[in-house]
Amino acid sequence: MNRALLRSKAIVKNYTSKHVSEHVPQEIFFCPEESLFYSQCLERMVLNTCEDCNSIVEFGAGDGSPVINSLLKSQFNGLIQGYELNSKSCEVAQFWIDRYKLSHKYVVHNSCFFQRDWQSAGNYLISNPPYLPAINHDLYMPALHGGIDGASITKQLMGMDCQSAMLMISAYSDPVGTIEYAIAQGYQVEDFMTSPMTFGYYSSEPKVRQRITDLHKYGKAFYSENIYVLAGVLFKKHSSKPDLSAELIKIMMAL
Repeated sequence: MNRALLRSKAIVKNYTSKHVSEHVPQEIFFCPEESLFYSQCLERMVLNTCEDCNSIVEFGAGDGSPVINSLLKSQFNGLIQGYELNSKSCEVAQFWIDRYKLSHKYVVHNSCFFQRDWQSAGNYLISNPPYLPAINHDLYMPALHGGIDGASITKQLMGMDCQSAMLMISAYSDPVGTIEYAIAQGYQVEDFMTSPMTFGYYSSEPKVRQRITDLHKYGKAFYSENIYVLAGVLFKKHSSKPDLSAELIKIMMAL
């Protein structure tokens, strides 16, 4: 196993032992499996393949571990600017950025992503946006609320007209409607990765599971008793590659 991979795994291990006991779940999002998958999507579809993307913006940086993991395993030399409202998450992110001397590649701002002047923003957006569906945001962790169908913030990000966007999409949060919305905004699916995920602490909250059940009745949520599919999707405008939207929809609806 190479040294960079050992370092990236150490982030999750050290975070687990040093920080989970110090912060209740409502304060910092913690799901190692999902964070690792997001990191893998970033590494394969963005950092190791993107051209002319020296400046990338990230909505919802969280504790920074997904981007840090992917930076440790890639040759990316540009700058990623993350935006995170949770000050405790920002503190953890800054600790690891300093620890691995990545401040020239990754900056996390403790400010609102949507309040920035995006006229001067880069054309590349990355995010694992909130996608928990619920009637309201009175949840274990309100920041994970993605609207009544779980896709509201994802669609808001797509409406920002970035040329490229790598976003995580859940099969229980109206994936078909989300992909169709992206197409209507001029995007096509250039690439994607999928992974089965078990229902965890946040998605198993009763009011969230009830809303997922309701969405299933309307053909907007797809899952089995224990797992759902999470996809990292690279949306692009003016792409010369085949559009994989139809293939992605079939996979998201498979369960």
